[in-house]
Amino acid sequence: MFCHNAPVTRQGEAGTDPEPTGRVADSDGRPYQLLRQEILDGAIRPGDLLLETALSTRYEVSRTPIRVALVRLEHDGLVERASRGFRVRVGSAEDVLDIYEARIALESTAAAGAALRRTDLELARLAHLHEESVGADVPVAADLHQQWHEVLWTASHNRAIVSTLVRLCSQLTIFDPAPMLQPGSLDAACDEHRHILDAIGSRDPEAAREAVAAHLTRTRETRLAVLAKG
Repeated sequence: MFCHNAPVTRQGEAGTDPEPTGRVADSDGRPYQLLRQEILDGAIRPGDLLLETALSTRYEVSRTPIRVALVRLEHDGLVERASRGFRVRVGSAEDVLDIYEARIALESTAAAGAALRRTDLELARLAHLHEESVGADVPVAADLHQQWHEVLWTASHNRAIVSTLVRLCSQLTIFDPAPMLQPGSLDAACDEHRHILDAIGSRDPEAAREAVAAHLTRTRETRLAVLAKG
């Protein structure tokens, strides 16, 4: 639950300036980093209004770097323009389909690249994160699974793919972590990660590509099913 003095307003409510957080944000991009992280952490929720004046007070900077940060976040797909300022985007089924279509194509390619170019250290990190996630509580496992995917991207040694996947996956944070919360989904994800890991370990790019596509297709369908239930 976001605190009453947050730099946002709920739709239909009047905006008020919050108290400063105590974290002084300079004008070299830090307002963007702070605001982005609060959105990714869920502290600022989908539909929340983002007002330049309130954010300026909170981060103790002028409105100019706040405006720049909001435009960057719009480009990232995390916020959109509203009648007053900006608001955090509310995801739709169409968003899920679009994001996953791009993610499946890119991440399956990344997995194939990782099978060909991964280092022994990267393989060991994937194995360690996988082992830590098995049997973990859902919040811990969800974080470990995200770290696992990020190591997989890095192991592809393709910076363009990595940067695009970071942006795509950040857009999924406007949704609840639906796949992990469904019965049996966590076990299924662990099994799927094991298949991907085996393919990368044996340097089989096609098996890695197919395993990632199957894994992400399942999580996409789970998200869509949750959205359909409302």
